[in-house]
Amino acid sequence: MEIFDKGTDYMSQYAIEYGVPLLKAIAILVIGIWIIKAIRRGVRNSLSKSNVDESLRPFLISLLYNSLLILLILTALSTLGVQMTSFVAIIGAAGLAIGLSLQGTLQNFAGGVILLTLRPFKVGDYIDGAGYSGTVQSIQIFQTLLLTPDNKKIVIPNGKLSNDGIVNYSAEDKRRVDMVFGIGYGDDIKKAKDILVRLCQEDERVLEEPAFRVDVSSLGDSSVNFNVRPWVQTSDYWNVFWDFQEKVKLTFDKEGISIPFPQRDVHIYNEK
Repeated sequence: MEIFDKGTDYMSQYAIEYGVPLLKAIAILVIGIWIIKAIRRGVRNSLSKSNVDESLRPFLISLLYNSLLILLILTALSTLGVQMTSFVAIIGAAGLAIGLSLQGTLQNFAGGVILLTLRPFKVGDYIDGAGYSGTVQSIQIFQTLLLTPDNKKIVIPNGKLSNDGIVNYSAEDKRRVDMVFGIGYGDDIKKAKDILVRLCQEDERVLEEPAFRVDVSSLGDSSVNFNVRPWVQTSDYWNVFWDFQEKVKLTFDKEGISIPFPQRDVHIYNEK
């Protein structure tokens, strides 16, 4: 009977010593998971109403959820009396090793987060970046895909793209078309300028504001050069540029104004 009483005492002692912390740990896990899910729902709703890129939202939600879940598990283990110091040290060492082995991948990942957060460009924009040019086809978490005008696909790691200068030709709704046209020194400068001004005025795609400019830019080796700079909608940029090359040539020919081209005089001496 005495042995039975001692056994009962030991069981009661163990139940109190280990059972209560176990129940606390289970309670922490149950309540914590419910709170974390509620936080995830709130963050998801907030992100859906914000300007954060859609491709970044799932990643941010997953990162927050998993981080809170790890913190919850560590808290529950701590309640059970598990020493966290060595456990955290092991996790830190493993994280460092993984980070070093995946350094390039993590750099691309960080670059993707930066691009999706700061949004220096969006899908459909024409950009220069990391030594490449093209229309942005998609912005992924590790890489950005460009499509060139001749239909070639370019894959650029986000780490490289985010650390390089980016020129976004589609960011603004207006662009200035910079063109240079040369005439011969024997031609009428005023007449040529009037023609260039008239061509700008007659083109409906040329905007009134900002106003276009036509100026003599330089006296070259074989030509008097004009800068022609009309402002147009970004979508009209290349059509205006190409059309002006043709219209200026045809109009100058019609009006008797020459467009010089490089020439070389060769003198031949006969030695007797």
